Amino acid sequence: MKSFKLNIIVIFLFVFNSGFAASEVMDSTINTGIKQIYNIQFDDAEKTFRGLIANYPENPAGRFFLAMIDWWRILLDLDNESYDDIFYQKLEDVIYQCDDILDQNPNDVNALFFKGGAIGFRGRLRAARESWLKAADDGREALPIVQRASKLDANNKDVRLGFGIYNYYAAVIPEKYPLIKPLMIFFPPGDKSLGLLQLKETALSGKFAKYEAQYFLMTLYYQFEDNPYEAELWAKMLNEQFPNNPTFERWRGRIAVRRGDNYESFKIFESVANKVNLRYTGYNKKSEREAMYYLGLHYKNTNSPDSAKKFFQRCETLCNELEGNSETGFLINTVLYLGMMYDATGEREKAVTYYRRLMNMREYGASRAFAKQYLETPFR
Repeated sequence: MKSFKLNIIVIFLFVFNSGFAASEVMDSTINTGIKQIYNIQFDDAEKTFRGLIANYPENPAGRFFLAMIDWWRILLDLDNESYDDIFYQKLEDVIYQCDDILDQNPNDVNALFFKGGAIGFRGRLRAARESWLKAADDGREALPIVQRASKLDANNKDVRLGFGIYNYYAAVIPEKYPLIKPLMIFFPPGDKSLGLLQLKETALSGKFAKYEAQYFLMTLYYQFEDNPYEAELWAKMLNEQFPNNPTFERWRGRIAVRRGDNYESFKIFESVANKVNLRYTGYNKKSEREAMYYLGLHYKNTNSPDSAKKFFQRCETLCNELEGNSETGFLINTVLYLGMMYDATGEREKAVTYYRRLMNMREYGASRAFAKQYLETPFR
């Protein structure tokens, strides 16, 4: 009898420890793949998550993070919609698998988490494509799923990412975009302070979602809170963990510009320009345009007009290639600054050409006022 009991205990411990080890291995594999995505090592990440699907076919994590590879491909160039359909399809695969699991066990936290996440990311892309009603509908569908997961696993910090995003945007977006305000009567009210707190909890203690929470905090503090110093904390954290992620590096550079740190912004955008020349993945023409613009701005602000012209001229070329007939702030400011730099080097005729061109472009800030001023009196 003793021997039988001992065998049962040994078998129980073996099964328990094997399950625990499998869970540890799976979590480690997921974290490896997540880091590969954020490091823009997409081929490696795809191998990692296809291996995860093969080894753990019953777990939706592999399919969910396989879709996240395409999400980051989209983020690197939002104007390119060629990955949209495959991204939506991969998310549908995740939702379908999660629904199968939830049919068997409605309280499966894992399935609830990944289903809510898949619907949430579908909504994020729809919002990026300005499909506001569908995006809002996704938000309404995802929220109760995440709430269920949170009740079942109150200590899950990753779930708080969804709550944080919802609470923050539900409070801020209606004030910033009044046209959306009528839609919000169908949703629970938001709480900006609570949203930031929940995002910080995930950013510091999340298992799989901490980098995404850090990304949100960086952008929210920059875009909505007008707090470049807090934004810099998260930008620095992301850039140091993933130094070859162009999105994080460019954000850190523009935050340095907002903070007035001319030397820091110069170093960052010089690094971006070098990586463009070395053809690092994701360092595309948009990355180069931004780097050229801010490097030109650095030399303009340090009284080096000849160097400034070189970078602004390249920025102008890239704007013309990327923008077609549209006139972005990059292009309008570049045209203004080129006129100023030509004035600064005594090339008045060229300067006048740029000022006149500016008068025929859309107003951006006080662009036409400056053009008119410098047409009358050369920039010095």
